[in-house]
Amino acid sequence: MKIFFDLIGCRLNQAEIEQFAAQFRSQGHEITGNRDDAEMIIINTCAVTAAAASDSREKIRKAGTNPKAQIVVTGCWSDMDPETAVMMPGVVKIIPNQKKDLLPALTLGISAELFDLEPIRREPLPGVHARTRAFIKVQDGCDNFCTFCVTRFVRGKARSIPFEEILQRIQSVQLADGKEIVLTGVNLGAWGLDSNPQKDITELLKRILSETDIPRIRLSSLETWNLSEDFIRLWENPRLCPHFHLPLQSGSESVLKRMARRTRLSDFRNLVGLARSLDPSFAITSDVIVGFPGETEHEFQQTLDFIREMNFCGGHVFSFSSRPGTAAARMDGKVPGRIIKERSKILRDEFQIQKDRFYQSFLGKKMSVLWENSSIYENKKWELHGMTGNYLTVKARCSRKMQNEISEIWLENYDGKSLTGSML
Repeated sequence: MKIFFDLIGCRLNQAEIEQFAAQFRSQGHEITGNRDDAEMIIINTCAVTAAAASDSREKIRKAGTNPKAQIVVTGCWSDMDPETAVMMPGVVKIIPNQKKDLLPALTLGISAELFDLEPIRREPLPGVHARTRAFIKVQDGCDNFCTFCVTRFVRGKARSIPFEEILQRIQSVQLADGKEIVLTGVNLGAWGLDSNPQKDITELLKRILSETDIPRIRLSSLETWNLSEDFIRLWENPRLCPHFHLPLQSGSESVLKRMARRTRLSDFRNLVGLARSLDPSFAITSDVIVGFPGETEHEFQQTLDFIREMNFCGGHVFSFSSRPGTAAARMDGKVPGRIIKERSKILRDEFQIQKDRFYQSFLGKKMSVLWENSSIYENKKWELHGMTGNYLTVKARCSRKMQNEISEIWLENYDGKSLTGSML
């Protein structure tokens, strides 16, 4: 059977479909990068914003244009609105988040134990979701109560993947000569806190460093309240990619309080400073929500001032999206759309200034790049696209195709999006 995977949303959704694909392959099925060729289409949905929910429905509608394909839907949006999802054309099954890890077994009607015998060699997905870097799910669910977020409702309580299972997933990457893994989770920094005896993410990283030889280990989004100085000190090991994505959401203590975020700006500031003291080239990116209920001009200015102080190397700006069932949806003080749009532009402009400054600081320097993909640009010459350890996107031209290889490059130009350079 030919199977096509599609998704909306986070790196965790990417990690999940990579794991599903490996399991389907182990049972003799083919993963296709063409929706129209598929006999089954599996869609991993998202509900973090109203736009993500809308995009999830659009993915299902597009899948429905293939009349021969059975459509299986999972993820956060279908958990929130399974009645709508199951009525969409072509949909034959909804897999709830609580059973998502069993999706291949439930879909094929076989025992999940068949997938636990030995590591399955990892292969990148074909098509638009192809990634040289391997996304490894190590944690799911969340025990926080952020007032704007539906993730806790649809993903459930925080749950850590056992280390033995994580190690098996990493070994599948090693079997394929993978060069980089990206550890993902809903609340990644909470790994191990639900274990008995309790563990923590510092212990997880120490074991991965000692029991694997993957050249690069990167972490996805992290909450600062889960992180210790001992954790930051691990980055003295060059295998750990010097990049943190730390969701700030607001630089105003009063807004953070209404959000029920555990973030303290002083702790955030100290953590960023410690990372940069270990490595001045450490990349710090962030997320910010604009227009949270009751956000005043003064509170917005506090956020802007804090972002300027942190001097990030880029970030994402989200307009507040009222999600059904959350405490924030019931709050007074709705911010007019016109003001949200104006404030969002100011923050996006500031993040771009910071990104430009960070990228330009590496011009004329030598960096190691993992090449993610390649495309022909003329007469058997290749344009390469890749990423440095500290999250700089890089382009170069080469006489041969290079993918899943690490090489050194001189960085020479910056076009506002990525750096270009010459191969050494």
